[in-house]
Amino acid sequence: MRLFGSALSADRPAPGTGVGRKGLKNDALGLFSSVVMGLASAGPAYSLAATLGIIVAGVGLQSPIVTMLAFVPMLLVASAFRELNASDADCGTTFTWGTRAFGPRTGWMGGWALIVANVVVMVNLAEIAGIYGFRLVGLDGMGESRLWVTVAGVVWIAVLTAVCYVGIEFSATVQRWLLCAEVLMLVLFAVAALVRVYTDPPPTAIHVSASWFNPFQVSSMRDLTAGILAGVFIYWGWDTAFSVNEETVDSTRVPGRAAVTSIVLLLVMYGLVATSAQAFAGVGDSGIGLGNPANWDDVFSGLGEAVFGSRATGLILSRVLLLMVLTSALASAQTTILPLARTVFSMAVHKAVPARFARIHRRYLTPTWGTLGMGAASIVLLVLLSSFSRNIVADSVESVGLAIAFQYGVTGFACLWYYRKVLTRSFRDLVLKGVFPALGGLIMALLFLYAAFGVYADPDYGATSVDVPLLGPIGGVTVLGLGALLLGLLLMPVVTRGHTVALKLQRNLLPRWLPPHVAVDSASRYLPADSGSGVGGDWYDVIPLSGTRVGLVVGDVLGHGLRAAATMGRMRTGVQVLARLDLSPDELLSRLADLLEQTARENAAAHGPGRPRTPADEALGVSCLYAVYDPLTGSCSLARAGEPVLAVVAPHTGAVDIPDLPTGPPLGIGGPPYRTTEIQLAPGSTVALLTGGLLQAADTWGAGLAQLSRVLAGTDRTPLEELCDRVVATLLPGPVDEDATLLVVRTRLLDRNRFTQWELPPDPAAVGSIRTAVGKQLGDWGMEDLAFASELIISELVTNAIRYVGGPVQVRLIRDRTLICEVSDTGHTTPNLRHAASDDEGGRGLFIIAQMTHQWGTRYTPTGKTIWTEQDLSPQDGLP
Repeated sequence: MRLFGSALSADRPAPGTGVGRKGLKNDALGLFSSVVMGLASAGPAYSLAATLGIIVAGVGLQSPIVTMLAFVPMLLVASAFRELNASDADCGTTFTWGTRAFGPRTGWMGGWALIVANVVVMVNLAEIAGIYGFRLVGLDGMGESRLWVTVAGVVWIAVLTAVCYVGIEFSATVQRWLLCAEVLMLVLFAVAALVRVYTDPPPTAIHVSASWFNPFQVSSMRDLTAGILAGVFIYWGWDTAFSVNEETVDSTRVPGRAAVTSIVLLLVMYGLVATSAQAFAGVGDSGIGLGNPANWDDVFSGLGEAVFGSRATGLILSRVLLLMVLTSALASAQTTILPLARTVFSMAVHKAVPARFARIHRRYLTPTWGTLGMGAASIVLLVLLSSFSRNIVADSVESVGLAIAFQYGVTGFACLWYYRKVLTRSFRDLVLKGVFPALGGLIMALLFLYAAFGVYADPDYGATSVDVPLLGPIGGVTVLGLGALLLGLLLMPVVTRGHTVALKLQRNLLPRWLPPHVAVDSASRYLPADSGSGVGGDWYDVIPLSGTRVGLVVGDVLGHGLRAAATMGRMRTGVQVLARLDLSPDELLSRLADLLEQTARENAAAHGPGRPRTPADEALGVSCLYAVYDPLTGSCSLARAGEPVLAVVAPHTGAVDIPDLPTGPPLGIGGPPYRTTEIQLAPGSTVALLTGGLLQAADTWGAGLAQLSRVLAGTDRTPLEELCDRVVATLLPGPVDEDATLLVVRTRLLDRNRFTQWELPPDPAAVGSIRTAVGKQLGDWGMEDLAFASELIISELVTNAIRYVGGPVQVRLIRDRTLICEVSDTGHTTPNLRHAASDDEGGRGLFIIAQMTHQWGTRYTPTGKTIWTEQDLSPQDGLP
């Protein structure tokens, strides 16, 4: 298509993560449409037709209560879905929530389980639709042909994929008509069957009994578990209401209401139909009996004519019943494509699968590669499985129960872990965020384990068995179910390798811990984009400087991925090197900008004429806030590029001030020069430095700053780690689209007995007096062993200042973890260390000083310069 005269492809990358930010169509579905999606995805008519006979074969007359008992774990897991969706309405559902709670590996496996379940069910639904389509028009022979059923299945998948591709609203409209007809026919069938039982009963009829609803009359726990697992399958699909949450009105609340409503309606329908069908047909293993193995794949085929009769109206209704199962399969198949495509789409946006799957159609606002790709994958699997025996197809469908239980179990435990810190906040939180999700996850985990290793593993269960080396014969259902999950485990490192490398690189480039410092206490938080799964370029640092000063820095590199992480590493290293040159904040940012521009020029030169260019260099547009705090004076000088934020909490009062700092252009793009500003910080001030990502959840920048002020107010005595947690939890309660960095420090003034200073006149006679004063001070500090070296250093530096500069000279001794000697004068010329020749009469002073000290250097001040040296102390001499 063409837009504004430019040739554009039909799809485009999703713009970002988070609800409403991936480019899907917002507010397209209301509560009714969401309920329809949940019900249609479960496919009530098809699910009962394909499962009721299997449940009856396992539990007999207790099939109605077993069908209804499967409602309990579904409702418990739905509580986990609802609570997680309330704080993070992401269409990736289990993948996204599992990632945020347990990390990318667990999230990947949760997403993979959903993909496996949906693709396999798509194959089965397409096959069922093909069979019923032929039966409906009287072509039973073609319905028995594997070739024609496969062809029809491929056509149905293609048609339904196209419907989903055209748009979510069109899909919802189709579903409303199909579902209304399906529910109406199910109710009509159930009522007609019950009326016949009590008015004109067939020979198989049984009157409804209270014992049917007593689960303790099931013969064994094995049969009860298998029945409930089959029941879980017929309820599965209500979570589609959450998969389309980003396209739903009020996406944090409506999907939860729709899902619970769907489950309750399914409970009513399943209980009614299961009871009426059993009362009419009985549980016998012959004729229309539900226990007849010939009816297990479709109990409604034989019941339709028996319930409605063989007259004209009855035949029509029988045909309509077949049409109902067909439309149910089609509706379920269509709503299976929706969560499948959106899960893959969300995984691509969050960098868990190739980025191509994150593209959306410009007009329809549907996932392009996600929808078409998953439709194509379903077609390939249908053709592949159809080339084998029908037994493998049947066992693959039963194995879906393992993937469902795994996905739901991950979601239940993810909710418990995600909200573990707030469970004691209220009784509601304890029950809905803790108890219900935990019970749901536990039940699903037990069902998974018992079914995989206790039921499905039996070689006699199902249609196939596999002779596994070292283990012997194992049921084909277990092999297929666990094999599909294992395949995802093997694919995970291959698909996410690049993202994992970037994540490790970024983690290794950030500070592993913040060093203790006499000037400040510090704490920090870094939240990568998409929480545990994202990789970006934010960084922070606390850099020790000369004279017990400390450099504080937060920065933000544009973009995500390996390039952003590498750029961040260059930035952090550059700031550390330039900071140790004792440059002023504005000069440091200017030099850093020069470095970035040089990097950008090198990257541009690497792409000659005719060669494709890489995406915009993340080095262009870097934001950075650099501050230097001096604990001797309480002054803080700072400059910024871009819009990082600094907030100050006053001691004692807890009042919050956000200074209006001069704004410089982001690094690397040019513009006006940077400016250093200076603020005075009282001892005990709490200073928060943060990147703009921490304010991303607010509607506006001003609203974000106001919220920041509210959460920082009155925290002048709050422990810094607790303060960091409070700020992050308040400002970013859900997912993050951009990296967010927070550095919090609490300032101190150096104790007066830890330093001393003298003002000297430019008189050579002052050298002797300062040597004496330094020796006495070191004696008072119990550091006589450093007196000789310190006197020599001070006398050499003072002599040079008087001889070559003149003017007043200031001498300062500071007792920190090293002994710091500083000599300040009014000159602006930096002395150079040189190696004097054997016949030189001078020039050895700095060389001798360099050998006697751990390190030395020069920094400029507004009135001149300061030459400083540091000598190592024994542990008992330094600060505690």
